[in-house]
This record gives sequence, C-alpha cells and structure tokens, in this order.
Amino acid sequence: MSENKEPGVWEGFKAFLMRGNVVDLAVAVVIGAAFTNIVNAVVKGIINPLVGAIGTKNLDHYSSCLSGSCEGEQGIQILWGSVLGAALSFVITAAVVYFLMVLPMAKYLARVEARRKAKEGAQEVIEVTELEVLKEIRDALVAQRGSGHDRP
Repeated sequence: MSENKEPGVWEGFKAFLMRGNVVDLAVAVVIGAAFTNIVNAVVKGIINPLVGAIGTKNLDHYSSCLSGSCEGEQGIQILWGSVLGAALSFVITAAVVYFLMVLPMAKYLARVEARRKAKEGAQEVIEVTELEVLKEIRDALVAQRGSGHDRP
C-alpha cells in the first residue's frame, strides 16, 4: 500500500503565505495605506482650498427638493452636492496619484527598459564580434593545415 502524503493544512498555509504574489500584495497594501495619507494631505491642504477659492469647500449642502416643501425632515431631497463632491474628490485624488506616482514611475521604467535594451544591443554586438573573430581563427587554422598538406 503506497502512502500518498497530501500536504497538511499548516504546510499549505505556509506555502500560500510564501508565494511571491501574496508578499507583493501585502507590501502594496502597506505602501498604499501610507501613500493614502500623502494624497489626502495634498487634496485637503492644496486642492480643496483652490476649489474653495472658486466656490465652496463643502458641497454636501447642495440639494434639490422633489416634493412641494423640504422643511427639515419633510419632503424628498436629492443630495446631488454629496455625489458631486465625491466625484470631484475621486477625480482630484486620481489626478494626484497619476501625476505624482504613475507618470513619473512610467517614465522611470521606460528609461530603465531603454538602458536594458541598449545594453542587450551592445552585448549582441560583442557576441557577434567574438563569433567573427573565432571564425577568422578557424579559417586561418584551416588555411595553415591546407598549406601544410601541399608539402611533400
């Protein structure tokens, strides 16, 4: 009777934790949480005051009434200011993330890739040159052997 050992729950859990994508995800969450503070500070400290200079900082008070009167809790109100504020916050946050993180990182990665390709191109030239030198050495050796066989 052959023993077919299946990994235990603990071994499976350890394998799951040690997979690269789980560790990468954990690092991304931690960095994302730290970066959220920076983005929120930029939005609250710089962007919102600029928007507030044009209009108001708090859009939550803007609403429309669907019924005849909207006094206090009476009537049906559509709080479109809250939706607009959330949408603006999203767009502003996305713009800050894009211009401060995504765009510079994309440019950096493009430069790194260009350097890597240039280095590969130089390596290929070196390899081709070495190959040509070896072919010339081989041809010279064959020519020497050929001239040696002609002598009696």
